[in-house]
Amino acid sequence: MPTPQEEFQNAVLRILEAVMFENWIRFYFLTEKLDAPVEEGAEKPLFVAIPEQGMQRIRELYPELLPLAEHPFDGSWGYQVTGYFAPTSRYGTPHDFMALVDALHRAGLGVILDWVPAHFCKDSHGLIEFDGTCLYEYGDPLKWEHAGWGTRVFDFGKPEVREFLLSSAVYWLKEYHIDGLRVDAVASMLYLDYDRQGGAWRPNKDGGRENLEAIDFLRELNRAAFAADPAALMVAEESTAWPLVTYPPEQGGLGFNLKWNMGWMNDLCHYLKMDPYFRQFHHRDVTFSMVYAFSENYVLPLSHDEVVHMKGSLRGKMPGDDWRQLAGVRSFWAYMLCHPGKKLLFMGQDFGQEREWSEERELDWYLLGEKLNQGVHTYVKELLELYRKYPAMYEIDNTWDGFEWMNADDAEHSTYCFVRKGSSGKNNLLFVLNMTPMKWENYTVPVPKKKKYKLLLNSDEERFGGWGNEIPAEIMAEKKPYHYKDYSISFDLPPYGAAVFLF
Repeated sequence: MPTPQEEFQNAVLRILEAVMFENWIRFYFLTEKLDAPVEEGAEKPLFVAIPEQGMQRIRELYPELLPLAEHPFDGSWGYQVTGYFAPTSRYGTPHDFMALVDALHRAGLGVILDWVPAHFCKDSHGLIEFDGTCLYEYGDPLKWEHAGWGTRVFDFGKPEVREFLLSSAVYWLKEYHIDGLRVDAVASMLYLDYDRQGGAWRPNKDGGRENLEAIDFLRELNRAAFAADPAALMVAEESTAWPLVTYPPEQGGLGFNLKWNMGWMNDLCHYLKMDPYFRQFHHRDVTFSMVYAFSENYVLPLSHDEVVHMKGSLRGKMPGDDWRQLAGVRSFWAYMLCHPGKKLLFMGQDFGQEREWSEERELDWYLLGEKLNQGVHTYVKELLELYRKYPAMYEIDNTWDGFEWMNADDAEHSTYCFVRKGSSGKNNLLFVLNMTPMKWENYTVPVPKKKKYKLLLNSDEERFGGWGNEIPAEIMAEKKPYHYKDYSISFDLPPYGAAVFLF
C-alpha cells in the first residue's frame, strides 16, 4: 500500500502530467522537502518542487489551463460543466490543484484558467431543470439550448443565476489564486440567433439579435473579477466582429483585457494548408490581420480547436515532406511571435507534434529524440529568448507606433517584410519571411534607415533542422530606393526562411 506521502505525490503528478494545458508545460517532478524539520515518528512534509531544469524551462511560459471545473465527459475537454465550484477529481483534490498553482507561482508564472459560463451539460446530476423547472436555464425553447453542442444556456436575466456565475468566477480567483480567466464561447452569449437555424430564435425587446442580458452580465463579470483582483487577466474567446470587447464598460465596451483573434487564426490556417505555389494568390491571408490589428487588444491563438477533428497538427497542415513541413513550422512561429498581439501556443506544436492532439493520449514525446524535431524545439526556444530580450517584439502591441510594413505586396515570392519598434526608438527589429520552398537569391528588402542590420536569427541554420543556407552576420544598407523606401539591403533568402535583424 502506498504511504500518504506517495499518495500525495501520485495525486499531484496526475495533475501535472494529465491536466490539459493550453501551453507547452509538459513535465514536472515531485520531491520531498528533505531539509524541513521533522518530529520523531512523523512523516516528512508534503511538498511540490520543480527542479532547476524545469524552472528554467517554464520561465518561458504563461500557462492557460483547459477547463478544470468538474465535468462528466472526457471528450468535452471540460467544456460541459456540472460543478462550477469543484476542480475535477480526475487530477486529484482541491488541495492538489492549489499545490500546482503554488508551484507555478514559485516559478514566476501566472495561471489562466478556462472558465465556461456560456452553457452547461444536460446530465441529470447537473444543473438542468434543477428543481423540476428551468431554474438555471432559459425556459423559452427558442432560447434555452445550443443544439449544436447539446447543452443548455444560462438565463442571464435572472439575478440569482448571475450571482451564481459571478461567485464561481471570483471563487477561482480568490480561493485558488488564479491570475486570470479565459471566458469560453463569448460569441454564443452575445447573439440570440447563435447557431440557431431557420428563424428558431427569439429577438430581444428591441427586435434585435443581441442578448442584452448576457451583455450586462459580461460587464458585471469583469467588474467583479477586477474588484477581486485588480491585476486579473480577463480574456474573451469572441469569434465575431462585436465591437469594443476590450474597452471599459464606461465606454460601451464589455470590459475584457484581451480578445482572441480568431480571424488571424482562420486566415493563417487556410494559408498554411495550401501548396506553396498557390500562396501567391492568397497573399492577403497573411496581411489582412493588420487592417484591424489595433481595433482591440488581441491574443493570437493557436489553440486546441486548431489541432483536432481532422484539422491536423500545426505540422500536419503543411504540405510536403518532413523537412518542408517543419521548415514551414519554423517560418510560422517567426510570423506569430513577431506579429502584434499576445500569443497562445498549444502544447506539442513547439517540437513539431505529428499527430492531432487527443485527450485520450499523451503527446508524442518520442519526437524529441528526432534531429529535425529537436531543431524546431531549439528554434522556438531561441525565438522566445528574443521575445523576452527585445521589447520591440511586445511593448507596443496596440498601435501602429510599434509596427511598419517594409513590403507587404510581394505576392509573387510569397514574402513579407516588416519592422517592429520599441518605445525607446532603439533596438528595433526587421523581419523577413519566405513562405515558399524556393530560395530567393539576392533578395532585396526595403529598410527604413541607412544603418547596419545585424542578423539575430536565421531559421535555416542546420542546428534548427534547416539546410544551412547562410545569411551575412551584418548587412550595411545602401542608398538604393526600393518599394517606397530610400534604402535597401540584399541577401539570399533561404527556402521557408525567417530572418530577424537588429538595427
